[in-house]
Amino acid sequence: MPAATLDRFAGQLVRPNDAEYDAARIVWNAMADKRPALIARCAGVDDVIAAVRFAREEELLVAVRGGGHSVAGFGTCDGGIVIDLSRMRGLTIDPDRRVAHVEGGAHLSQLDREAQSLGLACPVGVVGHTGVAGLTLGGGMGRLQRKFGFTIDNLLSVDLIAADGRRLHASEDENADLFWGMRGAGPNFGVVTSFELRLNPQEKTVTHGWIAFPIERGREVARLVREFLSRAPDDAFVSINFGIAGDPPFPPDQAGSPVVMVTVTHSGSLTDAERDLRPLREGMHPLMDTFAPQSYLAVQGMNDEAMAWGKRFYMKGGFLADLSDEAIEACAAQVIDVPPGGECGVSLWAHGGAIRRVSDDAMAFTGRNAACWVGLEAAWEGAALDEPHKAWSRRAMAALKRFTTVGQYVNDAVESDVGSVRAIYGDAKYERLVRLKRTYDTDNVFRLNANIRP
Repeated sequence: MPAATLDRFAGQLVRPNDAEYDAARIVWNAMADKRPALIARCAGVDDVIAAVRFAREEELLVAVRGGGHSVAGFGTCDGGIVIDLSRMRGLTIDPDRRVAHVEGGAHLSQLDREAQSLGLACPVGVVGHTGVAGLTLGGGMGRLQRKFGFTIDNLLSVDLIAADGRRLHASEDENADLFWGMRGAGPNFGVVTSFELRLNPQEKTVTHGWIAFPIERGREVARLVREFLSRAPDDAFVSINFGIAGDPPFPPDQAGSPVVMVTVTHSGSLTDAERDLRPLREGMHPLMDTFAPQSYLAVQGMNDEAMAWGKRFYMKGGFLADLSDEAIEACAAQVIDVPPGGECGVSLWAHGGAIRRVSDDAMAFTGRNAACWVGLEAAWEGAALDEPHKAWSRRAMAALKRFTTVGQYVNDAVESDVGSVRAIYGDAKYERLVRLKRTYDTDNVFRLNANIRP
């Protein structure tokens, strides 16, 4: 077999001495300031095959970039090759089948926009400039998760390039073992060039908003949310957020104080939302109440500016076994003393509904039987603030560890040592994933984007 080359590469090859290099190497998280030896901006599947084969022969470290939004910065590397899919952003929808065909460089905002034009939606994340690929392969949590499940629960198939350059198709009917692993551990097994995603009927107008309380009312809030969730329809996505009141939207006399907020996106009819949200809105006399009808697309894009490219970002996460008073108090305690100069917060996203109607054994993703996801997020600007904000996230996670259960949302994970990864999947799933890795990537070509060792 002839040596692999990039002579026929149809896209763009960017090297360190090229004028575009510094712009091309940037990813969303400014902490991931890496200098790859080569950035291969692929124009199509043949380019991906050529780049994978070249990397394998040259024994290069491989980073795969879809939307470039990895929290851990896995979309770039030092001294290796970045297989950049950002020019492969094709997206088509079959309205009769309610299926979207999405290329590996597409963004969530594209999928949301095209699906909503037909009165449809796929449950995806909450930041529009996130890549479909990375979000999906790690699970895909978001505002429609209680109604339609995670993104992986709506994944019908993937096309990928394996470590040896082979084209593979994986679905429930073809390479089913690989498809099991792709849903929750997907970056381990190849470069996904396209996805087939199920779409669901979804009204274009939803009800969204939040109620806020002083932080010392956390136990009352916990009881209110528990009672609400015991009767809430799957249309209601519920989160509890702990942070510092900003000015605006809070008035000056409240700005700067720790608060706890209950946020709900109700994706059913406006009449149903008014009825279903009444127990929350009338129960405790909040500091603020912002519930109002909004377009689904507007709600999906409301975090885009706050999560803009160029900030430095670090987080820890897990799944809480129960939404207990003690867990809520521990979450509240973490925002009483946060480092200055950035934004730190704790978020809880309720599970239940469609999430629990899928067996935890159905795919690699682990944690759907938990009460909720917990994320401890810190964002700031300037390297001088790195250590205090990273230390806050670690300290806060340590304080909440005793309330967590098995699993971790893969897209939160920044550690990839064996012990950390076993904790994500549990021993049985981890061993199954190791066997898959040995089958599809024996030489560990995708070791950077992966968390399973062959």
